[in-house]
Amino acid sequence: MVNIVETLRILIADDHQLFRNGVRALLQSHAGWEICGEASTGREAVAKTIELRPNVIILDIIMPYLNGADAARRIRMASKNAEILILSVHYSDQLIREIIDAGALGYVLKTDSDRDLLLAVESLARHKQFFTSKAKRVIKNEFIREGKFTNISTVLRNPLSSREREIVQLLAEGKNSREVSLSLGISVKTVETHRANIMRKLEIHNVSELVRYAVRNQLIEP
Repeated sequence: MVNIVETLRILIADDHQLFRNGVRALLQSHAGWEICGEASTGREAVAKTIELRPNVIILDIIMPYLNGADAARRIRMASKNAEILILSVHYSDQLIREIIDAGALGYVLKTDSDRDLLLAVESLARHKQFFTSKAKRVIKNEFIREGKFTNISTVLRNPLSSREREIVQLLAEGKNSREVSLSLGISVKTVETHRANIMRKLEIHNVSELVRYAVRNQLIEP
């Protein structure tokens, strides 16, 4: 039987204050659950995970400076015991693959019911996965091949590294190479080298195409 902590500490990360307020009100009404902190950006979510040591982190997939999938990767590296629940307005097979590869244990659509969110948090508190019905179908189709489980990273690997996705997000948000370099603490030359590699890997040729890629892959909001 899996042990559950007496007080479940939850961190909510979403860039919309009203949504955080709604999730907070719903979750803190549950006996034994405590909202230990909130974050409005992906980077803040990583920093607060390290500082506050929550048991469950609820991450919006689209956030400024660092999207939910890449934030989940950093959180997983920083905290082996905390579980990550991804929230999204949209559903895509690619997104499911991304969040599983990132180490998230749950996925809930923002259009799902309050009960689904509560069930998801309860499952993650027991270190058990929780995915929407659509996500389960993807997992079944992609992971089970002739009765054998397949590593998701071998099914469809994102061509970009975590650093490259971070740069794509910042460029698509309208930042120039100098602003990206200041934001990430790297040189302008390094940013431009990454940018050239990104364009080559994605076979795109201008910022407009880069923005469309970022929107399709939920790195930024349309």
